[in-house]
Amino acid sequence: MSILFEPVRLGDLQLANRIVMAPMTRSRADRQGVPGSEMVAYYRQRASAGLIVAEGTAPSASGLGYCRTPAIYSAEQVAGWRQVTRAVHGEGGRIVLQLMHVGRAASHHNKPLGAATVAPSAIRARTQVFSDTAGMVDTELPEALTLEGIAGVIDDYRRAALNAREAGFDGVELHCTSGYLPMQFMAAGSNQRSDAYGGNARNRVRFAEEVLAAMAGAIGAGRVGLRLCPGNPYNDIDDHEPAITCAALCAAVAPLNLAYLHVMRSPVPGLDAFAVARSSSPLALILNDGFDGDSAQAALAAGEGAAVSFGRHFIGNPDLVERLRHGRPLAGFDRKTLYTPGARGYSDYPSWQARAEVAQ
Repeated sequence: MSILFEPVRLGDLQLANRIVMAPMTRSRADRQGVPGSEMVAYYRQRASAGLIVAEGTAPSASGLGYCRTPAIYSAEQVAGWRQVTRAVHGEGGRIVLQLMHVGRAASHHNKPLGAATVAPSAIRARTQVFSDTAGMVDTELPEALTLEGIAGVIDDYRRAALNAREAGFDGVELHCTSGYLPMQFMAAGSNQRSDAYGGNARNRVRFAEEVLAAMAGAIGAGRVGLRLCPGNPYNDIDDHEPAITCAALCAAVAPLNLAYLHVMRSPVPGLDAFAVARSSSPLALILNDGFDGDSAQAALAAGEGAAVSFGRHFIGNPDLVERLRHGRPLAGFDRKTLYTPGARGYSDYPSWQARAEVAQ
């Protein structure tokens, strides 16, 4: 049997196979950040993954910044997510929630009234976001977090981890890449602080370390994961020493004994993010980006990681695990419907079996 289909344990998370569904923003929550029936169907269909990492979800109102993305700070949001986790567990699956505070990558058009836009320093991201009400808009000048504000955001993450467990999630993952708040602290281009959270790499990773420690203290380190992509420039991130930054964070959080480290392939030429992670962290690795069944099998067989996550392949293939198991062709997906409301291009992709029955 291929190693892809062997069980594996990541911290307190027991996976039936080593195929992980990567977190993907799909913009199907309602305007209050509450998951609905379409999201329940979408995740239920993909529950055969050894682990689903559900899409980036805001721990607080200030953590929102895109249109129709979910959150988990209100009772209504917790209740909506509970329907998702029940559906996944009902199919025998495991699911964790990725917590995503966008920081400065935000527009007030996509936030509740009065919610602040915050960052380590008052430096605007040179990028735009989409709003249902105003189209493409520039991101806004953020407020630089005070020390008291940093402590408050860390507590938001702690409460979000507790809310995730209340909603039935098996754990949480910290989104620490793609130019969101933790990475804004980690990169010198967006972090020009002169206190304990700025300056050298050890100080710049302190925020992410303290967030992870708070979440681990709340729900147990064996239910907390971390996602990294050294050198990812998305959302106007400029890190001149991505390997050093990544190694510094891995070293800082090593004593926490987290469940796993989820590493994306780096876009920086010559930078092997997987090798940096293996040399810097004792944690089990989930490898991500650009894998197919054969390359995932080869990577695991070579001992490069404990599991492999797939993003794009899970969009058009809700039964990806079975397709890989039986060597069946993979379906593509419609890029035009990645972020549009409704079931089209989201929960309406058929399984191989459904396609076969229609063809008969």
